[in-house]
Amino acid sequence: MKLDVLAFGAHPDDVEISAAGTILSLTDKGLKAGIVDLTRGEMGTRGTAEIRDKESADAAKILGLSVRENLGFDDGFIHNKKKYQLEVIKIIRKFKPRIVITTAIKDRHPDHANASALVEDSCFLSGLMKIETDIDGEKQTAWRPKLVLHFIQALTIEPDVIIDTTEYFERKMKSILAHQSQFYNPDSKEPQTFISSPHFLEFIKSRDVIFGSQIGAAYGEGFTCKRTIGVKNLTDLI
Repeated sequence: MKLDVLAFGAHPDDVEISAAGTILSLTDKGLKAGIVDLTRGEMGTRGTAEIRDKESADAAKILGLSVRENLGFDDGFIHNKKKYQLEVIKIIRKFKPRIVITTAIKDRHPDHANASALVEDSCFLSGLMKIETDIDGEKQTAWRPKLVLHFIQALTIEPDVIIDTTEYFERKMKSILAHQSQFYNPDSKEPQTFISSPHFLEFIKSRDVIFGSQIGAAYGEGFTCKRTIGVKNLTDLI
């Protein structure tokens, strides 16, 4: 299956928190989008890998994804090394996305920054013909996405581009709350964490309001890009 957009998260819920509105803006238009989670989030204080698998599937339905997969890397130990790169390259060549979205270039969780570099480098390496990969014994062909964007997980990073997600904000929040084990639930008996506080949901809303205000919208999602972003027509910037 060829995808228009493929998003990589270090953990289940990473993409929902920072890019769900953008994903919804694409799937609502009939474009094919997918998510690949690098780990099952098994090191999280709340929930289990099995619970998070189900939550991820529930969120995928809300987002209208064509596919969601998990590479099963060890949570907390993502590194930008060859053995990880080859697995990401296999996924890129499998789905041949035009656009790849991935984690922030820096963040408090080391997996996020490490995943950012891993996916960025793998997108380049995936285009090299002499790197040979196969899936189920079938040799893959080289493929390099046209654009790699990094979503923003904290407000310490200035965006290079902001997507108006006003129309999709409420559904974005539903996709986040599909991960019930992780976020605010007054009936939960599990330990409270930074993201399980009701204040974290307010942070997500506030961040999206700040991004939206910069482009005259109610809500927005910001992204960075290591390459200069260009358009064919000046009116595409409006």
